Amino acid sequence: MITKEAAPAAPAPARSAAEPPSRPARKKHRAWDEVPRWHIYLPLGIYLLFTLIPFYWILLFALRPAGSTSLVPWPMTTVHFEKVWTDRAFGTFFQNSVLVGVATLLATTLVALAGGYALARFDFRVKRVFMLALLCSQFVPGALLLVPLFEIFAGLQMINSLGSVIIAETVFQLPLSIILISNFIKNVPYSLEEAAWVDGCSRMRAFRVVVLPLLRPGLIAVGSFAFVHSWNHFLFALMFLNNQEKQTIPVGLNTLMSADSVDLGALAAGGIIAAVPVVIVFAFIQKWLITGFSAGAVKG
Repeated sequence: MITKEAAPAAPAPARSAAEPPSRPARKKHRAWDEVPRWHIYLPLGIYLLFTLIPFYWILLFALRPAGSTSLVPWPMTTVHFEKVWTDRAFGTFFQNSVLVGVATLLATTLVALAGGYALARFDFRVKRVFMLALLCSQFVPGALLLVPLFEIFAGLQMINSLGSVIIAETVFQLPLSIILISNFIKNVPYSLEEAAWVDGCSRMRAFRVVVLPLLRPGLIAVGSFAFVHSWNHFLFALMFLNNQEKQTIPVGLNTLMSADSVDLGALAAGGIIAAVPVVIVFAFIQKWLITGFSAGAVKG
């Protein structure tokens, strides 16, 4: 039986004497790779401690009985919450704040959507001047315009009406909202709308079907910002609302403090009632909020 001999292996190429021996590839050195973990966690822990202590203090005063000096809210009581919700009419204040916040959210989002689309898709002569005016309006404090706004609402017979607060909050939220929405729309390729026009869609239908679904993170970011600002704003509600039944939560918290004494338990309970809805809202929209602000930060 005849077998084939294996072919001799090719000789390895001779290494040149001047060629240095090969070395394993080294990872690129980065300064933060050598930072100990405790250098990162210690500052974050201190910051977290200083952030959470005020919240714990509020919970402590709200849940422990009046006159107690314990650092642990035990036995816990809900007397302060019942007091502010019923005796101090915080239930009514809460409803008014929800109405103002939701109405401001809807009005700001709709108007900013129309204005942002106009700035993003159309060119007109005073476009730069209009953008400059929007930016400069952010430097005007709301307190400076209280007197003219009061005169306007008094002429329209809107004093002591939630509509005056909603209009004022919407007007002051619009400049920043329009700028943000215009940046969001600029990130949507114009070719998508053109393709929809070719398929027979009108401009309005193309905007509703093609552009609007892509603006969801931006709309959530702008709407949440308008809602939180109107929920926490104190000045407009104080100036334009005289009847206690029309007051909002920030003004209601102010009524818990007098020149002679402060009910710390009731004030803490009212602060928790005011903070919990905002915390819940941000917990649900956190992902959309971060995506929206990051998408509108730069023009793609």
